[in-house]
Amino acid sequence: MIVTGGVLFWQNLSTEPESKLPSNKSLNEEMKKVELASVDDLSYPSKIEDNRMHVYKDEKWVPITIKGVNIGMGKPGHFPGEAAIDEDEYLRWFQQIGDMNANAIRIYTLHPPGFYKALAAYNAQAEQPLYVLHGVWVDETPLEETEDAFHKEITDSFQNEMKKIADAIHGQAEVKPSPGHASGVYDIDVSPYVIGWIIGIEWHPKMVDSMDRAYPDLGDFDGEYVFTEGASPMEHWLAVQLETLTAYESENYKSMRPISFTNWVTTDHIDQPAEPLEEEDLASIDPNHFHRKGAGTKPGMFASYHVYPYYPDFMNLEEKYTKYLDHRGERNNYAGYLHDLSEANDMPVLIAEFGVPASRGLTHRNPFGWNQGFHSEKEQGQIVKRLYEDILEENMMGGLIFTWQDEWFKRTWNTMDYDNPDRRPYWSNAQTNEQQFGLLSFDRHKIKVDGKNDWDASKTLLSKNEGSLQSLAVDHDERYLYIKTELETLSDTFWDNHHINLYFSIRPEKGIDVFGDASMRADFRLTIRGKDEAVLETAGDYDPFLFHYTEDLNMVKVPEKELERKEKIFRPIHLALNKGLVRPDTGEEIPFESYETGVFRFGNGNPNADDYDSLADYFFTKDGRIEIRIPWMLVNAKDPSQKEFMGDIYKNGIDASIKVDGVEVAAAITDDNSNVEKFPDGPALYTWDNWDLPQYEERLKDSYPIIQQLFKDVK
Repeated sequence: MIVTGGVLFWQNLSTEPESKLPSNKSLNEEMKKVELASVDDLSYPSKIEDNRMHVYKDEKWVPITIKGVNIGMGKPGHFPGEAAIDEDEYLRWFQQIGDMNANAIRIYTLHPPGFYKALAAYNAQAEQPLYVLHGVWVDETPLEETEDAFHKEITDSFQNEMKKIADAIHGQAEVKPSPGHASGVYDIDVSPYVIGWIIGIEWHPKMVDSMDRAYPDLGDFDGEYVFTEGASPMEHWLAVQLETLTAYESENYKSMRPISFTNWVTTDHIDQPAEPLEEEDLASIDPNHFHRKGAGTKPGMFASYHVYPYYPDFMNLEEKYTKYLDHRGERNNYAGYLHDLSEANDMPVLIAEFGVPASRGLTHRNPFGWNQGFHSEKEQGQIVKRLYEDILEENMMGGLIFTWQDEWFKRTWNTMDYDNPDRRPYWSNAQTNEQQFGLLSFDRHKIKVDGKNDWDASKTLLSKNEGSLQSLAVDHDERYLYIKTELETLSDTFWDNHHINLYFSIRPEKGIDVFGDASMRADFRLTIRGKDEAVLETAGDYDPFLFHYTEDLNMVKVPEKELERKEKIFRPIHLALNKGLVRPDTGEEIPFESYETGVFRFGNGNPNADDYDSLADYFFTKDGRIEIRIPWMLVNAKDPSQKEFMGDIYKNGIDASIKVDGVEVAAAITDDNSNVEKFPDGPALYTWDNWDLPQYEERLKDSYPIIQQLFKDVK
């Protein structure tokens, strides 16, 4: 454990400490003390009534507003299928989630036994327990290949998974190891705290549509606990699965709980004529077609949706949403959609995923600034707070923030072609927003980028005793390449007639001859002109955006003369935001959109500082110290843990890859008369040891206390 400036960190260890949790026997004894409602020999920990979730406590039903988080199975250095999170990590997280005043967590699939043991241990001593909304995952690959959930192997596998998880929550499972799945002995009964099932995934609309066409005469389903009216084939299949799970748990454990299935905006049952992408309004799964019967009416059913404010595109285009006035009297497309969703559903609705990432990278824009990316941690907290308020004001059961912890293994569409997919968990990609939805960060920020000299002297690569330019040092961690340049001084007037260039070379014998003497052939140039102007640019023939969207996909037009000179000029670094759309109801053409991600932001990068800015890229002090942190992907790293970078894209395509010895670095000061001061011994090669086990530190983001206060205020 590390405590710095009042902030608690946990550092990963090479060997796991011995668990200090109580014995399984004592935890099971505690679980038996939990009150359950009982009707006709069936027990219920929870039920749906009057648009609320109710839990049984002190011999009566108590309504609760769901306020919680989703928890995945990923952590640095591991894909989620490795189930690498241990029980002590889970217990620590539950304590932090409880301290955040949350009352619920949602998981998507079976977690390792440590999850359930830690849950029992936490709830045994907590004044306010954490309830679980448990998912059942279905393998996406066969669904995509067959576009038919009725395929026998798919249905059998899913039903076996449901039964296995039901056994596990009741402490009656021994799961054999299987690639991509948790395994072990599940012998603690946590079922009193599992208050609902949310089965399945975000269903692919093409599959739903394909099933509609393949089984047009299938009709409705009528089971002992679930039946449908007006069901589509996909809805029929889902009803069968809900019936199977309910019947299995009832017959084997005399227990039931509320049921639901995962749904999302893409397969809602609201017609969206403004949606430009056909798939996003192609198919529907309508919860109104599902009903409970018999003993199933006691716990009831609820609808679950994943809803974000920036996607699909109709959310940002449809005027009835963009002009909708929320409870604050402000225009709010998110509240507008939630209003329609609430009106369209007969049963209570839970927003099972919502949030925004605290990431440098940006993927989608929202007209009110609630974008998918490029938010500071404080902005993340403020936006999530606002979204949750909208959820409650629009009469939902509550919401589950996506997500608790950052997920380094994730990808997103506008960066996924530029990295090595097999190595994502081993480094932190600041440019991929999907990795940074969490309230808990794993980035260790080896260099704080706050102007204080916390550098190891051995990291100095270049130095001289005369002139303004004094030294150049380089370091790295799993997220950034760090640079420190020291000048004799940085007076208030320095930037009036000087600027600093830093140069980086990745490719052997390629790049732009920046000094005219072949001493440095640079692939990247970072120019700093003060607090308000700094930009990283790339050599045109090493620009993946230019190649991908101009040469490869032909979506961006660039003057031919500029393309002919691409090996000789530096270009701005861009990321795509959309590939060009046509709004179908009006015919409006929405052009291809990108943004310049190489623009750098001045600020304090120390998480312990009062003025911490998680989006800060550089900082400098008047005494001449300049510190910079460059996200690895911005210098075309595909996997910095193995020194793998983008290769010759014009020869070998966007997947081109090379392994290098390191990164060559040079620096220069240039004045208004084009006089250049540089290091006589430059450039210098910075290299590092490869790694397979990343170092990381847990840190609660600046968004955490905002959510903590929000949940405290919600009763």
